[in-house]
Amino acid sequence: MQRLKKFITPQVIKWFVVGVGFSAFGVLVLKLMVGIMGWPYMISTLVSGEVGTVLRFLVVDRWVFANRRPTWKRLWHYHLANALGFAVWWSAANLLETSGIHYLVAPILAIFFSIGFSLATNFLWVWRKPAASNPAS
Repeated sequence: MQRLKKFITPQVIKWFVVGVGFSAFGVLVLKLMVGIMGWPYMISTLVSGEVGTVLRFLVVDRWVFANRRPTWKRLWHYHLANALGFAVWWSAANLLETSGIHYLVAPILAIFFSIGFSLATNFLWVWRKPAASNPAS
Protein backbone atom coordinates (compact mmCIF):
# COMPACT_ATOMS: atom_id res chain seq x y z
CA MET A 1 0.00 0.00 0.00
CA GLN A 2 2.92 2.37 0.73
CA ARG A 3 4.28 1.89 -2.81
CA LEU A 4 0.89 2.76 -4.22
CA LYS A 5 0.75 5.91 -2.08
CA LYS A 6 4.20 6.93 -3.35
CA PHE A 7 3.01 6.45 -6.93
CA ILE A 8 -0.29 8.33 -6.59
CA THR A 9 1.06 11.84 -6.25
CA PRO A 10 -0.80 15.11 -6.89
CA GLN A 11 0.94 15.21 -10.27
CA VAL A 12 -0.35 11.76 -11.23
CA ILE A 13 -3.87 12.70 -10.13
CA LYS A 14 -3.73 15.93 -12.18
CA TRP A 15 -2.37 13.95 -15.14
CA PHE A 16 -5.36 11.59 -14.94
CA VAL A 17 -7.80 14.50 -14.60
CA VAL A 18 -6.39 16.06 -17.76
CA GLY A 19 -6.58 12.70 -19.52
CA VAL A 20 -10.23 12.19 -18.57
CA GLY A 21 -11.10 15.74 -19.59
CA PHE A 22 -9.44 15.38 -22.96
CA SER A 23 -11.04 11.99 -23.48
CA ALA A 24 -14.43 13.65 -23.12
CA PHE A 25 -13.24 16.44 -25.43
CA GLY A 26 -12.20 13.84 -28.03
CA VAL A 27 -15.60 12.15 -27.93
CA LEU A 28 -17.32 15.51 -28.40
CA VAL A 29 -15.07 16.33 -31.34
CA LEU A 30 -15.86 12.90 -32.86
CA LYS A 31 -19.57 13.53 -32.37
CA LEU A 32 -19.17 16.83 -34.22
CA MET A 33 -17.07 15.44 -37.07
CA VAL A 34 -18.73 12.05 -37.57
CA GLY A 35 -22.25 12.50 -36.22
CA ILE A 36 -22.94 16.06 -37.39
CA MET A 37 -20.50 16.83 -40.22
CA GLY A 38 -20.46 13.30 -41.66
CA TRP A 39 -16.67 12.97 -41.88
CA PRO A 40 -15.22 9.46 -42.30
CA TYR A 41 -14.43 7.86 -38.94
CA MET A 42 -10.77 7.12 -39.68
CA ILE A 43 -10.05 10.73 -40.63
CA SER A 44 -12.05 12.05 -37.69
CA THR A 45 -10.08 9.96 -35.21
CA LEU A 46 -6.81 11.24 -36.69
CA VAL A 47 -7.86 14.89 -36.55
CA SER A 48 -9.39 14.71 -33.08
CA GLY A 49 -6.34 12.84 -31.79
CA GLU A 50 -3.88 15.41 -33.14
CA VAL A 51 -5.81 18.43 -31.88
CA GLY A 52 -6.23 16.75 -28.50
CA THR A 53 -2.51 15.92 -28.32
CA VAL A 54 -1.33 19.50 -28.78
CA LEU A 55 -3.92 20.98 -26.43
CA ARG A 56 -3.30 18.28 -23.80
CA PHE A 57 0.47 18.96 -23.98
CA LEU A 58 -0.12 22.63 -23.19
CA VAL A 59 -2.33 21.81 -20.19
CA VAL A 60 -0.05 19.06 -18.84
CA ASP A 61 3.07 21.15 -19.30
CA ARG A 62 1.62 24.08 -17.39
CA TRP A 63 -0.79 22.61 -14.84
CA VAL A 64 0.66 19.18 -14.07
CA PHE A 65 4.38 19.90 -14.36
CA ALA A 66 4.25 23.65 -13.57
CA ASN A 67 6.42 24.83 -16.44
CA ARG A 68 6.13 28.55 -17.08
CA ARG A 69 6.39 28.19 -20.84
CA PRO A 70 6.14 25.24 -23.18
CA THR A 71 9.24 24.41 -25.20
CA TRP A 72 9.51 22.96 -28.67
CA LYS A 73 11.76 20.21 -27.28
CA ARG A 74 9.19 19.06 -24.70
CA LEU A 75 6.44 19.32 -27.30
CA TRP A 76 8.52 17.21 -29.69
CA HIS A 77 9.29 14.60 -27.02
CA TYR A 78 5.64 14.55 -25.95
CA HIS A 79 4.53 14.16 -29.53
CA LEU A 80 6.95 11.28 -30.10
CA ALA A 81 5.86 9.60 -26.88
CA ASN A 82 2.23 10.01 -27.84
CA ALA A 83 2.78 8.70 -31.37
CA LEU A 84 2.99 5.10 -30.22
CA GLY A 85 0.25 5.54 -27.62
CA PHE A 86 -1.89 7.25 -30.26
CA ALA A 87 -1.22 4.47 -32.78
CA VAL A 88 -2.36 1.94 -30.18
CA TRP A 89 -5.45 4.03 -29.37
CA TRP A 90 -6.32 4.74 -33.01
CA SER A 91 -5.92 1.09 -34.04
CA ALA A 92 -8.01 -0.13 -31.13
CA ALA A 93 -10.74 2.49 -31.70
CA ASN A 94 -11.02 1.59 -35.37
CA LEU A 95 -10.90 -2.16 -34.74
CA LEU A 96 -13.58 -1.85 -32.08
CA GLU A 97 -15.77 0.32 -34.32
CA THR A 98 -15.28 -2.07 -37.26
CA SER A 99 -16.28 -4.97 -35.03
CA GLY A 100 -19.60 -3.31 -34.22
CA ILE A 101 -18.90 -1.15 -31.16
CA HIS A 102 -20.66 2.23 -31.40
CA TYR A 103 -18.34 4.92 -32.80
CA LEU A 104 -18.60 7.00 -29.62
CA VAL A 105 -17.96 4.05 -27.29
CA ALA A 106 -15.02 2.63 -29.29
CA PRO A 107 -12.59 5.50 -28.54
CA ILE A 108 -13.45 5.39 -24.84
CA LEU A 109 -12.66 1.68 -24.67
CA ALA A 110 -9.51 2.20 -26.76
CA ILE A 111 -8.12 4.60 -24.16
CA PHE A 112 -7.42 1.70 -21.81
CA PHE A 113 -5.00 0.25 -24.35
CA SER A 114 -2.72 3.30 -24.26
CA ILE A 115 -2.85 4.72 -20.71
CA GLY A 116 0.07 2.73 -19.27
CA PHE A 117 2.41 3.62 -22.10
CA SER A 118 1.49 7.30 -21.90
CA LEU A 119 1.90 7.44 -18.14
CA ALA A 120 5.35 5.87 -18.30
CA THR A 121 6.66 8.03 -21.14
CA ASN A 122 5.26 11.25 -19.68
CA PHE A 123 6.73 10.80 -16.21
CA LEU A 124 9.90 8.86 -17.07
CA TRP A 125 10.96 10.64 -20.25
CA VAL A 126 9.21 13.86 -21.32
CA TRP A 127 8.98 15.50 -17.88
CA ARG A 128 11.44 13.43 -15.88
CA LYS A 129 13.29 15.27 -13.20
CA PRO A 130 17.01 15.56 -13.89
CA ALA A 131 19.16 13.17 -11.87
CA ALA A 132 20.70 14.83 -8.85
CA SER A 133 24.33 15.58 -9.48
CA ASN A 134 26.74 13.62 -7.36
CA PRO A 135 29.15 16.02 -5.60
CA ALA A 136 31.65 13.18 -5.09
CA SER A 137 32.08 12.73 -8.84
